[in-house]
Amino acid sequence: MQDRMPRIIKFTKMHGAGNDYIYIDTTRYPIDRPNEIARAWSKPHTGIGSDGLVLIGLSKHADFSMRIFNADGSEARMCGNASRCIGKYVYEHGLTRKTNLTLDTLSGIKQLQLHLRDGKVEAITVDMGTPGKGMPALFEQPIKAGSQTYTATTISMGNPHLVIFTGNIEQMNLAAAGTLLEHHPWFPDRTNVEFAQILPDGGIRMRVWERGSGITQACGTGACATAVAAFLTGRAGRQSRIQMDGGMLHIEWDEQTGHVLMTGEATTVFEGEMALNNQE
Repeated sequence: MQDRMPRIIKFTKMHGAGNDYIYIDTTRYPIDRPNEIARAWSKPHTGIGSDGLVLIGLSKHADFSMRIFNADGSEARMCGNASRCIGKYVYEHGLTRKTNLTLDTLSGIKQLQLHLRDGKVEAITVDMGTPGKGMPALFEQPIKAGSQTYTATTISMGNPHLVIFTGNIEQMNLAAAGTLLEHHPWFPDRTNVEFAQILPDGGIRMRVWERGSGITQACGTGACATAVAAFLTGRAGRQSRIQMDGGMLHIEWDEQTGHVLMTGEATTVFEGEMALNNQE
């Protein structure tokens, strides 16, 4: 009977620019079937409510490891916003005193630089590595979804992204276009979709449809992909301010290293406990 008693799992709800996930320290609370937990706990009315589940662990190759599961239970290779939140989590929970960290992800080892103020993590810069064009390779080429044809560029930032620039982003039907483009036949593994508009002050307004989660407040890898696409298409320089529904990120595509650097805040929303039934 004891094996059937529920375990209590402590979690932390965090967000980066509104991109919110449930974070679990698996060194203290190891869990099985994280895809099922992600689906159940991400539901807004019967669960905690989030864009997904993030597992923090140890690594033989880096200071910490990250696994991320979308709200539909699918596993993502990388998330920039989640990476920043992990930096804040491990420092403020006393798991490290280092301000330069390495994070083991499915898209490789990422470098995190923590910016402190009064002993707290105020912002985090993540070295997102070198971008690559996605497959199939699109560069300002037409793609049709339903009755609409868009001009798009594919960029890989560890995750696949389809970036579309528009003259009026607020008039876009993101839900209708996003789901069609995510499941477009050209992308057998599906894709993330970003619609972006160049603002009069030079900033970039971006809205995102995330693969496996739908409309979210922000996407770190999506912001990076948008900044890279803006530079490649002559719409912006190597430094961009990406304004999303949930907040702003600063993106720099470093000319010397070719790496994309993403800087932004991370916020702890609340901490709590959930009962998890032991699985047979």
